[in-house]
Amino acid sequence: MSEKLAVAIECADRLKINGHVWYTTKRPRGCVVINPATGVLARYYHRYARFLAGHGFVVPTYDYRGIGDSRPPRLRGCGYRWRDWGMLDFDAMLRFARAKWPDLPLLVVGHSIGGFLPGYAQMASAITRILSVGAQYAYWRDYEARRRLTLLAKWHVVMPVVTAAWGYFPGRRLGWLEDLPSGVAMEWSFRRSRFEERYASTDQRTVLDRFASVTAPILAVAAEDDEFATPAAVERGLAYYCNAPKMRAVLRPRDLGVTAIGHFDLFHARHEATFWRSTLRWLRDGVNPWQSCPYPSAT
Repeated sequence: MSEKLAVAIECADRLKINGHVWYTTKRPRGCVVINPATGVLARYYHRYARFLAGHGFVVPTYDYRGIGDSRPPRLRGCGYRWRDWGMLDFDAMLRFARAKWPDLPLLVVGHSIGGFLPGYAQMASAITRILSVGAQYAYWRDYEARRRLTLLAKWHVVMPVVTAAWGYFPGRRLGWLEDLPSGVAMEWSFRRSRFEERYASTDQRTVLDRFASVTAPILAVAAEDDEFATPAAVERGLAYYCNAPKMRAVLRPRDLGVTAIGHFDLFHARHEATFWRSTLRWLRDGVNPWQSCPYPSAT
């Protein structure tokens, strides 16, 4: 059994983000912060959060600034960026969790960009373990080869043009995820092979040092048929965590009894008995349940 409570968390810049905490009715064994993918509402992860709470965890979920319950009245012209989601929003969630449950292991499940954001947060050195799922930062040359040109046109040509015209990215209207702040959309569209190259030179060292300060073990999981989180994309992101022990796993659809997984499917309830249950071994015990499924490029 689990219980849900709405929360509002104040970030370092005084902006408040909104979310929920899923409480276990058992003695908690850890706190799991869930970081969503870009343009995905926190409520998509609520079933997984409830599942984790039912197995003894307290689980904060939240929407990044500009998204869902943390969306401002006016999104047009809003310059929130990916780096704000990590440096401010995720960092605030870590501080909230550490203050609320100081004696519990601090765990993170990050989906897509949510699996890359920990390195931005000043409090990331307090994390015990990280499970990243399809984590990457959208460098277009890492997209799956057969889909690369299509994805390049969609996210790196159409998206910035539409964003410039509208003042934000109207993803919901187009059927392309949720609406995005202009800063997030543009940061995605113009991401370089080295993500820090678009930052001011004075900021680059600070960001790289924060990634280097993360020493929590990372288990990076992605799907064999994920067009975004290819092995190259996952490795590009993991390389920034130079002081963290890293493990990789690629999941095949047939291993989970399905015909396709892609980038978004693993948090669907159909995977409760397979993927979700396997994640407990990592979060609870620090054991990689997919040791027989390494990425081809893993070293």
